[in-house]
Amino acid sequence: MGTENPSAPSRAQSAADRNPTRSRHRTGGIVHENTRHTTRFTVIGNHLTQHPELSLLAIGLGCHIQSLPAGTPADIKSLAARFKEGTTRIAAALRELEAHGYLRRERVRTATGRIITRTTSCNQPGHRREAANTDCPAPPPRPAASDRAPQRRPRKALPAVPQPTQAAATALHQRATDLLGTLRRLDSRLLLSAADTAHLVPGVIAWLEREVTPTALRHALTADLPDDPLRRPAALLAHRLTAHLPPPPPYRAPLGPPPVRHPLRTCEGCERAFRAPETETHCRDCRTTAPFTR
Repeated sequence: MGTENPSAPSRAQSAADRNPTRSRHRTGGIVHENTRHTTRFTVIGNHLTQHPELSLLAIGLGCHIQSLPAGTPADIKSLAARFKEGTTRIAAALRELEAHGYLRRERVRTATGRIITRTTSCNQPGHRREAANTDCPAPPPRPAASDRAPQRRPRKALPAVPQPTQAAATALHQRATDLLGTLRRLDSRLLLSAADTAHLVPGVIAWLEREVTPTALRHALTADLPDDPLRRPAALLAHRLTAHLPPPPPYRAPLGPPPVRHPLRTCEGCERAFRAPETETHCRDCRTTAPFTR
């Protein structure tokens, strides 16, 4: 009984001793309890969820946007309606994602002339997918300030506008100019330069000669404007003047000459005033009721 068994371990081995990679500490640190997803899941890289420079709001918003189905609105107003952080904080988070390559926002024009913002989510900034149109290439390095020479980009020509008849262009020129000048009262973004106004005036005249009232024309030019800033309001107005041009008014036969209006003269029979040519000396009643000698 007093002899100790030399083959027996000095103490019982714990689970941590059997598995050195397992932590000995039961408190502190995250413990994962994971269940494999088979449906409704999104693969998101740790480079986003553990990004050292993005804010927590930007990381969460980036994960939410990557989980959205294609075609889901992801503009500031739609996201603010979904979350309670408000438009200011959501806009700042979107700018963070855009600066680090996780988001790309481009303004495009639809077939109806409306300008919308197209949002592209990039799950791996810097990687290009050849088979898809939604490429997310890494932004090219910007040259140093000393290497950038100021370059003035040539201004793109405005779209063509309908042309009126020569007679209408002369008679309605001032009305069309005044109408374009009042658009800025309805929306301050529609402040036009003198050159833009001169380009758009023929298109406005073409509408006015089709018997469109100024009120209806203003509504056609200013209804359903996009919420985003208008980079070229004159181009948008030129597109609407062309795309929504109404048909000419229905044909009306020319009116005949107005009836002849004879001067008043005094009847020699009853001394009443009547209208008749100079050859008539009696009114209609006297000519029908009593014979007279010319």
